Formats: sequence, C-alpha cells, structure tokens
Amino acid sequence: MKKTLFALLALVGIMIFVSCSDTETYADKKKKERAAINKFIADSAVNVISEATFFAQDSTTNVSRNEYVLFNSSGVYMQIVRKGTGSKLNSGETSAVLMRFTEVNLMTDSVLLSNDVLKYSAIVDHMNVRNISGSFYGQFVSGESLFASYYSTTSVPAGLLVPFAYINLARYASAQSDIAKVKLIVPSAQGTTIASSSVYPCLYELTLQKGR
Repeated sequence: MKKTLFALLALVGIMIFVSCSDTETYADKKKKERAAINKFIADSAVNVISEATFFAQDSTTNVSRNEYVLFNSSGVYMQIVRKGTGSKLNSGETSAVLMRFTEVNLMTDSVLLSNDVLKYSAIVDHMNVRNISGSFYGQFVSGESLFASYYSTTSVPAGLLVPFAYINLARYASAQSDIAKVKLIVPSAQGTTIASSSVYPCLYELTLQKGR
C-alpha cells in the first residue's frame, strides 16, 4: 500500500514539474520580445542613436544612415522619414489627424493590419490628438478608422503618439505639401491591448497629416 502511495505521489510530482516546465512565464515572453527587436535591428542594419544625439540633430534622424532614436522611458524606437510641413501641435491644442499605416508583428515578421493596401485604400484612419502640457492623447473617430474597428477600441496606443512631439502637421494641398512620415518599433507595453497581453513588438510605418 505504501509503495503504491509513494508511486502515485512521485507520478503527481513529475506531472507538476513537467507542467511548470512547459508554462511560459511573462519574463520568458519579454525575453523573446527583446530578441525579436534585436533581430530586426541587426537584420535591417538599424543605427540606434541616443536621445541626446537626436536632439543635437534638431530632433531628426538620418535616413541614409538608417537611424532610429531610442526613447529610454518607453522603449519605443523612431525614425523620422519626413518631418512634414506645417507646424507642431502646441500645448493646449487639439487637431484632427489622418493616418495611413502598416502594422507588422516582429515576432512573426507578418503584416497584421494596413490601410495602405488596395483593399482598404478608401479608408484613411481619422483620429483626434490633443497636446496637454507636452503629453499627447489620441482617440480614433468611431466609424472612420480601420484600426479602431479591428481592435474594438478608439484609444490610440501610446507608442503611436510618440511622433507628435517632433513632427509637423499640414493638410495635403499641393505637390509642395510634405506629409510627415515615420517608422516606429513599438514594444508590447506601448502597443495595442492584444500586443500587450500576448507580448509581441510591432513595426509601424505611418504617414500623418492634418485633417479637417
């Protein structure tokens, strides 16, 4: 009887050990996320620059050197492809913004969502962005956003609001209008609710212009 009991206890112990070994922890997921970001940086020959260098360059990144600035507080990397004509969104101001975007999961190297393809070419995502003492807050307009429809929320992820402190916003009026364009590496904590819960980073390519 005792031998049978000991055998059962040993079996239960082995099952618990195997179960624990197969369970991926949050820390494990974060390590995989970090590895995916580092792989993209290495594979794409990204030249990461500090915030100090970025500000010394008048808040620009050298695209010919494939520079991305790393914002340490958020973990977001940003490349400003075009700063844009027009003006910055000043403190206390709210602006309608039109966004074209492509979202890529860096863990799987696959496009998750984009309104910059033929299927969704008629949809330009509409959001309202407000600058409150240097902090930016955004809401997609319900019914006028593929992003909001897909993710079932009108809240703009924090990572997508990072560029607004550095780009200019203007309406497209002529060939001389230079619409702002940026690329972002957004860690899960600064991304969508799904990215946050599943722990995967995304690469975004955005064009941003002033709406009406």
